[in-house]
Amino acid sequence: MAQKHRLFLLDAMAILYRAHFAFIKNPRMTSKGLNTSAIFGFTNTLMEIISKENPTYLGVAFDLSGPTFRHKQYPEYKAQREDQPEDIRNIQPYVYKLLKILDIPALSCEGYEADDIIGTISAQVNEDEFEVYMVTPDKDYAQLVKPNVYLYQPKYRGGGFNVLGEKEVEEKFGVPPKMITDYLGLMGDASDNIPGVPKIGPKTAVDLITTYGTLENILEQVEAISKKSIKASLKEFGDQGKLSKELATIELNSPCDWSVEGLKIGHMDLEAFMPLMKELEFRTVAQRILNSKLNPVQTGQADLFGNKSGTGMELPAELATSGYKTLETTENDYKLVDTPEARAELIDLLSKSETYCFDTETTGIDPMIAELVGIAFSTQSGTAYYVPCPEDREVTQAIVDEFTPLLTSGKHLKVGQNLKYDMLVLRNYGVKVAPPLFDTMLAHYLINPDGKHGMDAMARELLKYETVSITELIGKKGKNQKTMREVPVEQVVEYAGEDADITLQLYLDLAPKIKGNKVFEDIEMPLVPVLTEMEFAGIRVDDGVLADYSEELSGRVKTLETEIYEKAGEEFNINSPKQLGEILFDKLEIGPGKKAKKTKTGQYSTNEQILTQLAMSHELPERVLAYRSIQKLKSTYVDALPKLIHPDTGRVHTTYSQSVAVTGRLSSVNPNLQNIPIRTQDGREVRKGFVPKDAEHTLLSADYSQVELRIMAALSKDEAMMQAFQDGEDIHRASAARVFGTAPEDVTSDQRSAAKTVNFGIIYGISAFGLSQRMNIARGEASDIIKAYFEQYPRVKAYMDESVEYAKEHGYVETLFGRRRYLPDINSSNRTIRGFAERNAINSPIQGSAADIIKLAMIAVQQAFEEKQFNSQMLLQVHDELVFDVYLPELEEVKAVVIDKMEHAVELAVPLVVEAGTGKSWLEAH
Repeated sequence: MAQKHRLFLLDAMAILYRAHFAFIKNPRMTSKGLNTSAIFGFTNTLMEIISKENPTYLGVAFDLSGPTFRHKQYPEYKAQREDQPEDIRNIQPYVYKLLKILDIPALSCEGYEADDIIGTISAQVNEDEFEVYMVTPDKDYAQLVKPNVYLYQPKYRGGGFNVLGEKEVEEKFGVPPKMITDYLGLMGDASDNIPGVPKIGPKTAVDLITTYGTLENILEQVEAISKKSIKASLKEFGDQGKLSKELATIELNSPCDWSVEGLKIGHMDLEAFMPLMKELEFRTVAQRILNSKLNPVQTGQADLFGNKSGTGMELPAELATSGYKTLETTENDYKLVDTPEARAELIDLLSKSETYCFDTETTGIDPMIAELVGIAFSTQSGTAYYVPCPEDREVTQAIVDEFTPLLTSGKHLKVGQNLKYDMLVLRNYGVKVAPPLFDTMLAHYLINPDGKHGMDAMARELLKYETVSITELIGKKGKNQKTMREVPVEQVVEYAGEDADITLQLYLDLAPKIKGNKVFEDIEMPLVPVLTEMEFAGIRVDDGVLADYSEELSGRVKTLETEIYEKAGEEFNINSPKQLGEILFDKLEIGPGKKAKKTKTGQYSTNEQILTQLAMSHELPERVLAYRSIQKLKSTYVDALPKLIHPDTGRVHTTYSQSVAVTGRLSSVNPNLQNIPIRTQDGREVRKGFVPKDAEHTLLSADYSQVELRIMAALSKDEAMMQAFQDGEDIHRASAARVFGTAPEDVTSDQRSAAKTVNFGIIYGISAFGLSQRMNIARGEASDIIKAYFEQYPRVKAYMDESVEYAKEHGYVETLFGRRRYLPDINSSNRTIRGFAERNAINSPIQGSAADIIKLAMIAVQQAFEEKQFNSQMLLQVHDELVFDVYLPELEEVKAVVIDKMEHAVELAVPLVVEAGTGKSWLEAH
């Protein structure tokens, strides 16, 4: 029998949505502000299918705007869905244009959805001639699967696809494909607002279908069903179930205009192709398409420069001149410097240069463990020098010592990409790299906070240059990956030389743009050596204390497990959201099944918010919340921290990043010390494991008091709020007295708590709904409290409105020091998206100013420590708190210096107040 043709049919909107939300935290933006996340993901999915599956026929189905035949049956169909994201709406014309250029049919039909089009084609092609693959994450398509039709689903995490035939569908859903509509009719589909039959979840639906067959058969035999609640629900809502089944049934005879010949893969329009790729700023995607079967001149491997293997054909001139520069296409002079004489000449050259770039090559990415393999230097574009360092530690130390006077001199501007890493590596060889410094990553971060700040991405964006990938030298991650030490030195010379050369070129591009930027010059760059010393010092962790705490938590987890099983009336996998949902909603009926939220996979949602709501009426969800909290604390911190203790220093060395948070806040990883929960006693107990270096030291914790509220007062210039801080009042009691119209001494604890919630909520643009949720009060009461608050603090409301208006006019907001937060969605027509941007317009100047203030304090404290030659050391920065290892004879002086420098880091219209404490552990000190 002849081999079947392979026909792939893509559900465009499902794939576009999936791609859009996959990049939601870090969207791909063009230089003109177009969000290309959705089309980027869509195109990569398309090309992965073409390259891996080699289909002979292909089509892309679209949903059209406007009602479908299902809306006529059931007006509430998909009524709960939010408006289409503006970024997806904006990119759709480009998707249609791309498909036209690639000669791939875009299929649509008024009144019908993409699944109806795909269902129609899959049902009507000759099954003896075609294998059909439906590309979509949508589970509804499972009903179409049959011997020649497969569901081709993108994997939930990572790349690749799962191919589901009849057997796999039945294994996944518990029923064969032909019963999927009965399954959906019974349990409904929250994503499409299909109601189903209340009280029936996935497990019950499968049991019913297995026992009785179709939905219609189930309703006919309803009296035979033993469980009373299920029987009653089927009797009452049987017609609703039938309607749901109809709504979930994919149409196999839609009047879609298609033909088999039209689905056959053709060739792209080369002349129209590159202008679109340029507009979308797709480089790797363009290369991928050019190397595919869609390219009419593709008889070998083509690149963007028109070079082809195995053919004498050339690409159009438009394509031949559109590529990025590379190591092979640019003139460069990268030299190996591997003798004492050559190193001396290089040192002489560098000492005569006002500016030079340096970059270390190491055996790994952890600077506290990695060994130095070499150092590359560059003083001008196109040139670089690579100094290799052998495995012998003493010999390498001697080579480093030759360059130490140069690196520790204040006469030269030292340029680097993520300089702190290189400075930490060298710190392990006794070198304190001295300012002045210029970090290209931080400069780009301040110029374009939402962009990508890696050297490779910056080189593409600013220099139109494609760098050599590290994987080309050491391979991909895994057991076979080499270290840089194993790479032949000739290859390292080119790789390391390029790093130094390109970083210097990035400096030449960025320096004029960032010149005069006070945040860069006065905050971020001076902070780099401060953070270097903090990370190098690390903090001692008592693994014995944590081991004891881990054992205690294990016992509490077991107790909670027993209590949970008792409340549930049976044992089940508490860590399984599916099983937990069935216990809560189906068995115990704590929340009505028809109103219970479901995930995309059709199971009940049991997230923290839902369990918190349910805990108000039942003990089981409350116990589950406690169980999850302790499990997370134990695995994330109590058991994980001892594993991160450095084998040589006996300390934990967190890594601080200055270029992650768009607000300017430092982020902490390996371990993340910012996220240790401190609002619960269990979370605070983790801090007991952080201890001084020895008996001659103590920990000092210094914490800003209500710094964001003080900044709000200073920014808004609200007289009443400023006066309260100037008079040293309890701001929450003072606010409560004003809002509730009572004397400060008569304020109740509930009133103070309410005022505290409003004070901090206002900073984040809290709504009446949000306040009512937090305080568990009626929305009307919450609205009255907010109204009264703004009446008492009128300039606060004015500041909020002014911040939003400023953002709408300028597209960004600024901190007290000029740090910008760009808000491209501030004028969005989508109310939800615009509201999020408006809240950021209010909050970012406050949160960003708080971040700037503590950074300035850290710089001032470190400078004072060095001037006074203290033996004490700043160790950690966590939100508004600094932690120090203090040499006991210096304690009083150190404490005074820390408080003074923090409280006077900047002069505001209200005083900054710092609370400090000491102790034998971080918990005791704080």
